[in-house]
Amino acid sequence: MISQKAKYALRALVSLARTGRGETMMIGEISKEQAIPKKFLEQILLELKRAGFVASRRGRSGGYELLKDPEQIMFGEVLRLIDGPIAPLPCLSKIAYKKCADCRDEASCEIRHVFERVTLATREVLDRTTLADSLRLEDLPV
Repeated sequence: MISQKAKYALRALVSLARTGRGETMMIGEISKEQAIPKKFLEQILLELKRAGFVASRRGRSGGYELLKDPEQIMFGEVLRLIDGPIAPLPCLSKIAYKKCADCRDEASCEIRHVFERVTLATREVLDRTTLADSLRLEDLPV
């Protein structure tokens, strides 16, 4: 399950993707459109800014804008930034591997084998689904 923070991050990015290249959105607009608490959204946008997904501009035409094309922002990339590894078991994580304390042998662990298939399928969908795809619901990869 993804965190509320990750859902908010994705929803904020989707709002920005809808605005068009070079266009900005004020934090209040994003907050209202996506029903995200403004203070929480500020923290999320700062994290997305540090990671190079968005930029902020001051002034009359200020606000937030996407730095990358929506076709280049993968759901998996955003989820890993916000929530960390996409793995239901620590022994399945690529970037934060940890042996399960109660597991005697990973190679023969029946639970691990099932969740490995789930993890691979989940990663495949998330790593090939872009923000742009989410704006075209009928074209989402399955």
